[in-house]
Formats: sequence, structure tokens, C-alpha cells
Amino acid sequence: MSLVEWAGLAALRLVDPETAHALALRGLRAGLVPLPGPVTSDRLATDLAGLALPNPIGLAAGFDKNAEALAPLSSAGFGFIEAGAVTPRAQEGNPRPRLWRLPADRGAINRFGFNNQGMEAVASRLERCPKGAVVGLNLGANKDSADRAADYATVLARLGPMVDFATVNVSSPNTEALRDLQGTAALQELLSGVMAARAALPRPIPVFVKIAPDLSDAEIAAIAETALEAGVQGVVATNTTLSRDGLRSPWKRQKGGLSGAPLMARSTEVLRRLQAETGGTLPLIGVGGIFTAEDALAKIEAGATAVQLYTALAYEGIGLAARLARDLDRLLAARGYSSVIEARGAAG
Repeated sequence: MSLVEWAGLAALRLVDPETAHALALRGLRAGLVPLPGPVTSDRLATDLAGLALPNPIGLAAGFDKNAEALAPLSSAGFGFIEAGAVTPRAQEGNPRPRLWRLPADRGAINRFGFNNQGMEAVASRLERCPKGAVVGLNLGANKDSADRAADYATVLARLGPMVDFATVNVSSPNTEALRDLQGTAALQELLSGVMAARAALPRPIPVFVKIAPDLSDAEIAAIAETALEAGVQGVVATNTTLSRDGLRSPWKRQKGGLSGAPLMARSTEVLRRLQAETGGTLPLIGVGGIFTAEDALAKIEAGATAVQLYTALAYEGIGLAARLARDLDRLLAARGYSSVIEARGAAG
């Protein structure tokens, strides 16, 4: 970590987390953060559902909700970027405060509630996506929508032509009853509408489904079967958890989704289950608790083709993406892997 980045992180920790997040995005847009540019190698380059990634380290949804910093983020060392979640109409989300740092646990709790500026505001920014970057969009539903399932298809139809992939987010714990859409019948209906919208795009793009970590083995199996039947191109595992097991932070009783290091073991186990249920036929993206190259490789060996970061950036800075990619390249070589794909699912 550079001295500039360390000083910036130290300063941001003096203000509340959500304000710090906004300031970090502003600093990126203003060019105040040194960025390394693309990071790739023959070992790191990989294919994710037809997307050619320079490396498998991605930015998870939630960091750049409104696609405001795509250009600088595309130069931060990520192999791909996911903006959003975006809903048809702008919404404020839940009342503040709604984000807490948990330094003792290397985690965070949030209850944002899909706060975003809406698909029309985001459309104007996606039209200016940096060339060469792999940019995707996390699809959400308005809290007060009469038909939440239809909201996902609406956002995809409007913004799908401007992005390289889309993720159906039915696993945020911060919109009441949203996780009910992970049930088999509800998910089948939702994905039917989304895949119909995808088919109508001028350029069909990969569609992923993002699931919760708080699922039983039977529920994971049902989602895997539904995803395969619907023809989606991958599963993102996982979103934040409602569990508070083992936390030490005084903020541990705050309502919302827990992310960061406490999620690492459970989200990796969900990946293993999905890998087993799908026989490795469905691309998986691993999210939850990644701070080191060893963490990233553990997700890949559990079945992930690529991984995503978010909470670790609050502790390690935006430079973590490039550091992780370079460290992963060295680690793959040290473990005898010639590529990410060779390492995928190696843990069995």
C-alpha cells in the first residue's frame, strides 16, 4: 500500500462509513488515487461465461451503485466491474445510519436498501463506459413495486445494451421479503421474465443470479436446478449474511447484512455445494471475505471462475485489486497451476 493510499484510508476512517465511501468515489473521479492500469498474465486471463477477463479479480456490486466512477475503477487493476444495484425508479433506501465498520472482525454491516438514482440516471453514465473494460450491472427491484419480478426485466431491457453482463440480485437482506424470490416457484417466474428480456437485447449478455449464504443444502440444490433450467449463465455466491456468529464488534447487533472476513468460510462452502450440484457446468463467481490471494484461490479451488471484492477495500484501499491480482499470479505458479481454469474446482 502506497503512503498516499495509507494516508487517505486513515483520513476516511475519521468520518462515518457512508460519508467515507462517498468521499472515496469522489477522490477516484478526481484522479486523487494512483491507479496501476490493467493487470494480466497468461495465468490470470480467464473466460467467464464468454467474457474475456484480463484477471479474475472483480469489483462487487454496491461499491459504485450509480456507475459514477467506471473510468477510474477500470484502471484500478480489476478484471471486471459490477455497478448497481439499480432499480427502475430512484429510491432513497433505508434511513441513515445504515453502514457500520467492524474493525475487530474485518467486516461491515449494512442495511442500505437498494438506494440508487434509478435506471435513467445510470443509463447516461453507462453510455460512456470505458472501452475495453468488462462492466456489468446488478439488477434490483423497487421496494414499493407492485411487481418486483418485472422490475428486474425492466432494468435489463433498458440498460442491458450498455453492459457486458447482468446480475439478478434476489439475495439482499435489506429489502423486506426480497429473499423470498429465491424460492423455486418465484425464482422460476422471475428468471423467465429476465431471460425473455435478455433474448430481446440486440446483443444477448450473460445473466447471473446472486444468492444468499443463509441457505440450506436443499435450498442451494433447488436454486442450482432452477438456474440450470432457466438457462442463466452463472451464479454469484454469495451476498451478505444475517448470521452474527463469532463477532466481537460492539456493532454486531445492528440489523442488516454482514460482509467481510466473517463471511469467508460460509460463502466458500456455498460455492463448493454449487460446484457439486452443477457438476462444474455453470460458471460461479465467489464473493465474501476475500482479503488475500490465498482467499481468492480458495474460492477458485472451491469452484469459482472469478471472484469479487468490496468490504476488503475499506480496510486495504483500492490498490488491493492490483496487489491481489499480482499475488494470485505468483500463487498460481507456486501451486503448479498454469491458469485460473486449471485451478477451478481443484479442491473437490
